[in-house]
Amino acid sequence: MTHFADMIEGYRRFRNGGWQEQRERWDRLAEGQSPKVMVIACSDSRSEPSQIFDTNPGEIFVVRNVGALVPPFETTPGRHGVSAALEFAVQFLKVEEIVVMGHGLCGGCHAALHRTMEGAEPGRGGFVADWIAMLDEAGDRVRADYPDIDTPEARRAMELAAVRVSIANLRTFPCIQEKEKRGTLKLRGAFFAISDGVLHILDETTGAFAPA
Repeated sequence: MTHFADMIEGYRRFRNGGWQEQRERWDRLAEGQSPKVMVIACSDSRSEPSQIFDTNPGEIFVVRNVGALVPPFETTPGRHGVSAALEFAVQFLKVEEIVVMGHGLCGGCHAALHRTMEGAEPGRGGFVADWIAMLDEAGDRVRADYPDIDTPEARRAMELAAVRVSIANLRTFPCIQEKEKRGTLKLRGAFFAISDGVLHILDETTGAFAPA
């Protein structure tokens, strides 16, 4: 298991290896960033976008949170971290694509499907419960379709549904609506299956996910 001391050793290898070998790239990045793609992914340590897509620093703008979720557009008081990142990526970096990438064995989706955090106090699961509540309706549909929610099929259905929820929520943002209508921004859904390492892409015409 990796500890912070191991990470420092990794940094030293990077500093003496990759950083030195790509000085030109790092010099350019010191002047600014201009990624064309934003990726919204889960915080799960097993689902690392830069590794899955084999990208270099500066190539993708990544936001990670529990369940790779996007809340709907709202202006109520609060700390709107994902919304702020979206605003920055879309309005200032002018990304051309937003990818929502869910993944297999997602703990947030499991909690939403099984309602394991319901009623928990903040700091003891309550923050998670409030966050994944945006999957309540999707969870109801999955439970209706799969009476036995402990099956791999039910789990996968919930994980794929979460991606669709986030895609739908993205379209509640006026700036995204405008850019998508003009054809300057594309939304994409993706799912990475940890068990076999296969990436699936959402076909919005059919609503189905298929291997890339």
